[in-house]
Amino acid sequence: MRVLGKVFLITVFVLLIFLFDWSQIDARRTKERIVFVAVTFIGWLLSVLLVFYPDMPGPTQLMEWLLGPLSVNPPEHPPF
Repeated sequence: MRVLGKVFLITVFVLLIFLFDWSQIDARRTKERIVFVAVTFIGWLLSVLLVFYPDMPGPTQLMEWLLGPLSVNPPEHPPF
C-alpha cells in the first residue's frame, strides 16, 4: 500500500474515533475537550510520522536515553 493510502486510512480512523468520543464529552467541559483534541492530534501525528519514518525510535528508547545515565553501574542486588 502506498504511503498516502496509509495516511488516508489513519486519518479516517482517527476521525471516526474523534467523532464518536467528541459526542460523549459534555459541552461544558471545555478543558477536557481541549485535552482530548491535543491528545488525539498528537496520536495522529505520531502515527503519520511512523508511516514516513518506520525506524523512528519509540517511547522506550526515549526513556532509555533520558534515564540511561542513572543506570551506568546498576547494583547486582536490590538495595533492600
